[in-house]
Amino acid sequence: MGLTSSSIGRLGTLTAALLLAACTTPLREPVLPAAVRYQRVDFKTLPGWATDDLRAGFNAWKTGCPRLKKQAIWEPICTEASSITDDTNAIRSFLENRLVPLQLTSDNGNTKGLVTGYYEPVYAGSQTRTATAQYPLYGQPDDLITVALEDVYPELKGKRVRGKLVGKKLVPYPDRAEIVRKGVNAPVLAWLNDPLDVQFMQVQGSGRIKTSDGSELRLGYSDQNGRPYQPVGRWLVQHGELPASEVSMQSIRAWATANPSKINALLDSNPSYVFFHTLPSSNDGPIGSLGIPLTPERSIAVDTSTITLGSLVFLATTRPDSGIPIQKLVAAQDTGGAIKGSIRADYFWGTGQVAGELAGKMKQAGSLWLLWPKDSPLPH
Repeated sequence: MGLTSSSIGRLGTLTAALLLAACTTPLREPVLPAAVRYQRVDFKTLPGWATDDLRAGFNAWKTGCPRLKKQAIWEPICTEASSITDDTNAIRSFLENRLVPLQLTSDNGNTKGLVTGYYEPVYAGSQTRTATAQYPLYGQPDDLITVALEDVYPELKGKRVRGKLVGKKLVPYPDRAEIVRKGVNAPVLAWLNDPLDVQFMQVQGSGRIKTSDGSELRLGYSDQNGRPYQPVGRWLVQHGELPASEVSMQSIRAWATANPSKINALLDSNPSYVFFHTLPSSNDGPIGSLGIPLTPERSIAVDTSTITLGSLVFLATTRPDSGIPIQKLVAAQDTGGAIKGSIRADYFWGTGQVAGELAGKMKQAGSLWLLWPKDSPLPH
């Protein structure tokens, strides 16, 4: 998602990234996102607003205030938020007095969009190559060059192209197939037992590596090769291996187990490649694009062309396992290459297998309300 710090520049959600295309492209100007409209509504119209225990979402959001306070419209709100007691009614009163809900609406008037899930995986591996751990996770290459397009085109804030110098010419960085077969001028941070673990960890943008001696290594997103993301799930659909309705992390693993001779063709269909950096050992969540740890079930990755990073958001969607409503206050603390659209979010489920099961299945309809400072200009 997101990668971002973790993620995001993280390639984004697992399920959506398996099915959708990310926006990063090598040496070309990216397409501007679809238009979004903000419809001002009353708090009482938000489903679940009166019943959500707002403390978890509010406290997750406050962890980002040191960065958010650098923006003039947020500085007084963050300052005041620090004195609000840890009480749902006090938080609700504060938010209703200082913010206004803006429902995200597409340019065709639709208020429903896609909500997917992501998580921090935990994989078996080693910090040295072994007979079982054969698949590398690379750190950032020495020859990778990133160009921020906003320096020339302010309207493309946050957009970048990546490549390397050949002579005096900036050319696209090698794709996944070339990196895997020829290697890259970068340190190997860890070795995993399964090439699919490498792929899924790149999609998530962060993860933990459990070694045989019981120690744990945490890695987060550092950068990406700039190649356009091509979801491996799409390759399976296009080749008649799986129907689109059945593509998930679980079904892709099952297919790979049954078709080991085709795994390289599957993974080579995605030219994108993510590089990592080592993170301090901690029980906190992975670091999102805002530079702070993500909070399970209270942090989301967003498209920053529609939702300003660090903002408070109210989310209404459903669980992928039961259809039970999710109606809660969340913090926009991450981004992702596949998280693009006028109504779009990626829901952070947490760390480990249970979170991964939920993230891998999540592809829900949902609505979003940006909680924005009263009497302030709309985002962007």
